[in-house]
Amino acid sequence: MPHFTTSDGLSLYYEDEGTGLPILCLSGLTRNARDFDFVAPYLAGHRVIRLDYRGRGKSDWATDYSTYSVPREAQDVLELMAHMGLDKVAILGTSRGGLIAMVLAATAKDRLLGVAMNDVGPDLNLDGLTAIVGYLGVNPEAKTMEEFVAQRADMPGFAKVPPERWAQEATHTYVQTPNGVQINYDPKLRDAVIEGMANAEAPDLWPLFAAIAPLPCAVIHGANSDLLSAEAVDKMADAMPGLIIAHVPDRAHVPFLDEPEALAALTSWLEAMQ
Repeated sequence: MPHFTTSDGLSLYYEDEGTGLPILCLSGLTRNARDFDFVAPYLAGHRVIRLDYRGRGKSDWATDYSTYSVPREAQDVLELMAHMGLDKVAILGTSRGGLIAMVLAATAKDRLLGVAMNDVGPDLNLDGLTAIVGYLGVNPEAKTMEEFVAQRADMPGFAKVPPERWAQEATHTYVQTPNGVQINYDPKLRDAVIEGMANAEAPDLWPLFAAIAPLPCAVIHGANSDLLSAEAVDKMADAMPGLIIAHVPDRAHVPFLDEPEALAALTSWLEAMQ
């Protein structure tokens, strides 16, 4: 299994498959490389690279949990690219991954080919952020994966999702233990996020979003999302002419990325970088 060592000594896991346009897939806050299992078959013909952030998946947990931050994770991305000898990549970022992409657009734009963001943007709803903090770093109240999958299937905002999809998705960030279902990432991620939100004013993300232009950019929006609103997507379109947009019905935060609307947007985005 490939790993590289960061400048502060952590071993981070990554995957590298295929050839062609390099697409670096950056997952959601608590997630890992498995976040892109559903869309990966549709990215055939491209080089698909996936990273497990520090403290997640198969990567080391940090002794200093304050390094679970978007700027440090953006630095990890650049160090991964240096390790792999990659000059430029296209970034497909889900939630947290989209925030990292915007930081890189503002600080290392010459390393990017384009950015696609899954249900994230420069204007985020406080209700959605509060909901994320509510479950972050907390083990679910479920004794078995079957019980937990049934809970996931009842999540509001999602419809027409087969049970087997929820069963597979649940294994990405949760594991069965003798003590019940538990998270598979560092619970200190919760402390990092809460302290970060308490110790700093909410940053203005619009300049970071604007920094992406004129690179090809796409936003995939879950129509039922409590984090990214349709109004925010409209503002993004006004600020960036040519923005590729998909509104995915029957999806909250976040779409799986293999929905027809999401795939159409990703296809247009990929074609714009050819």
